[in-house]
Amino acid sequence: MRCPSCAARDTRVIDSRDLDDAATIRRRRECPACGARFTTYERIEAARLVVVKRDGARQEFDRDKLAAGLRKALTRRPVPEDAAEQAADEIEARLRAAGTTEVESSRIGELAMERLRALDQIAYIRFASVYQSFEDLATLKREVDSLYDERGPGDGGRRP
Repeated sequence: MRCPSCAARDTRVIDSRDLDDAATIRRRRECPACGARFTTYERIEAARLVVVKRDGARQEFDRDKLAAGLRKALTRRPVPEDAAEQAADEIEARLRAAGTTEVESSRIGELAMERLRALDQIAYIRFASVYQSFEDLATLKREVDSLYDERGPGDGGRRP
């Protein structure tokens, strides 16, 4: 690590501490050449995750884009305010846990629908109607009927 004061290459670590559940390490350093002290932060860089679109195009995974889509489906639904963020975090974690660097966009859509189905059935139908491009009312009705069949007595559309 170079010293920001004199650009000497050799600095020594005085103190190290884990931050953010060990995802970040804070280090206090000192330059033996000029005596300057400074702080550095080290974060683990996750491997790039590339999304393969239906047309074959590739783009980097964007967690914020996923969260925005989930948020839109959950608009004005009786779920916790941070439900979309948590769902996006869970989906990203599952994708990264798979250990591959490329993922089909359809897989992300499936995971999103699975998560929304567990969170709120109306939000699930909103998302699925756009994602699956229901051709007609009969297709939409079949999907709603399958949700209705899964629903327990007295269940207002939310899953436990």
